[in-house]
Amino acid sequence: MKKYYVFLISILLLALLVIWIGPQQMWEIIKTANPWLILLAIFIHLFVVWIRSLRWGYIINQPREFKKNFIVKTIGLFAGNFSPMRSAGEVLNAVAGKKINEITLSEGLSAGLTERFFDGAIGAILLLICAFLLPKIRVLAIMGGLASLGLLIVIYLINWREDTSIWIYNRIHSVMRFLPISEEVVETFYHKFTEGLRSMIEYTKSFSSFQNLMVVFLLTSASWILECVRLYVVFMAFNVEINFVAIIIIFLLANIIGIVSALPGGIGSIELSLTGLFVLFGVPSTVGGSIAMVDRLASFWVVSALGIVFSAYYARDILDEIKGYTLGLKKKNG
Repeated sequence: MKKYYVFLISILLLALLVIWIGPQQMWEIIKTANPWLILLAIFIHLFVVWIRSLRWGYIINQPREFKKNFIVKTIGLFAGNFSPMRSAGEVLNAVAGKKINEITLSEGLSAGLTERFFDGAIGAILLLICAFLLPKIRVLAIMGGLASLGLLIVIYLINWREDTSIWIYNRIHSVMRFLPISEEVVETFYHKFTEGLRSMIEYTKSFSSFQNLMVVFLLTSASWILECVRLYVVFMAFNVEINFVAIIIIFLLANIIGIVSALPGGIGSIELSLTGLFVLFGVPSTVGGSIAMVDRLASFWVVSALGIVFSAYYARDILDEIKGYTLGLKKKNG
């Protein structure tokens, strides 16, 4: 039931934004937007997804499997969009990669955590640079940058450091013993999970040459900058001028707020935070709210729709993979 309450909160936040602005006013403003520029924003975001799929393919050593990589990445983004803190994205990415790219689950999880590490790194770097360019929200930008750096440390310890990742899991495993799960299943899960962690870290280390990490860094940088360009194009569609540096800070801060809120895909929290930050930079609330809703439509909801289509097509294979893993815990003890 808890997951339904979380979705309800997201819906209530969106409703609050619409009521605050006024549905009629919002619709009147949206009607004035240039549809061709909105369409351009959608294409820019799809290109961003393609760059992210190229990055995924490079990490798993399948850079030319463009179609497979795009499908896997879209399924992963869709899963992340509808899970708290986007936590399911890496997991479903890895499962889909196992079925579609024919890689191991450990390789998929390694690739997903490597991607998230570089996403956090770019976010932190951009926020800290922009903090010194825009004194207006310097404190917020620095806090966001430090939060991103904190996430980086956690991912590094899990994805690159075997001793630390095993230590972290041992703390979690001790809690699992108090859950209503049989001792045999808990122990089997422990052995399978720690074995998977070791394989994941081994793959991460084998990939982590300077050249490989630089390619991932450059692809990640391109995807983040293009996401900010997409938002800038949406502003152009509404004929509103804004500093591009401000766009970068607003976009990154809104995404951090969306993750911290733990709402699925930041639904509601990102739209509200975008609107509030737009207002801080002098954009009228009615226009800011309309821009936030249209930008999320051009990015979040378009990719989610694609993800639903791809997930539905591969649902049976993915579910069989998950079922096979969970049933394997029982069979080993049966």
